[in-house]
Amino acid sequence: MQVIINASINTLKKSETLLSQLSNEELTNISIGPYYSSIGSHLRHIFDFYNCIFCEEKGVIDLTSRERNTKVESCCLTASEHLTHIINKLNDFNTENKNIVVIDDLGTGKTKINYTIEALFAQANSHAIHHYAIINYIIDQLGIKVADCEFGYNPSTPKR
Repeated sequence: MQVIINASINTLKKSETLLSQLSNEELTNISIGPYYSSIGSHLRHIFDFYNCIFCEEKGVIDLTSRERNTKVESCCLTASEHLTHIINKLNDFNTENKNIVVIDDLGTGKTKINYTIEALFAQANSHAIHHYAIINYIIDQLGIKVADCEFGYNPSTPKR
């Protein structure tokens, strides 16, 4: 379990590096198709997933109950503070694996799914990397150079 928590922290720290390089205007830019979404909206979405995990109640985690804090997606400083809070919670998380129930909407309405907390953290990490790939596309199209050349790539992606 600690390996998965550490992987999540390492993945999320890539957001720190990115946020330190962006302006609020770049964070909120929605000019790039085909989805016209912003870097900030993707980061906020990633952070929401982790926040859902931290809001567990009696062994139930509702992934449809997201904060959707628009300040996080529009202000680099707020996003960085929010990210620090998430990383601190991960560092303090009880790493004992346990069974949980996850509520999610898979396209047909809310459903309950049996999980382990370990599997959910692994999913959160993969989910973050997936959104980093989209962010990487946006960054490329905006002509922003990122210091982390592996940003947006899954660790299992073959290197050229």
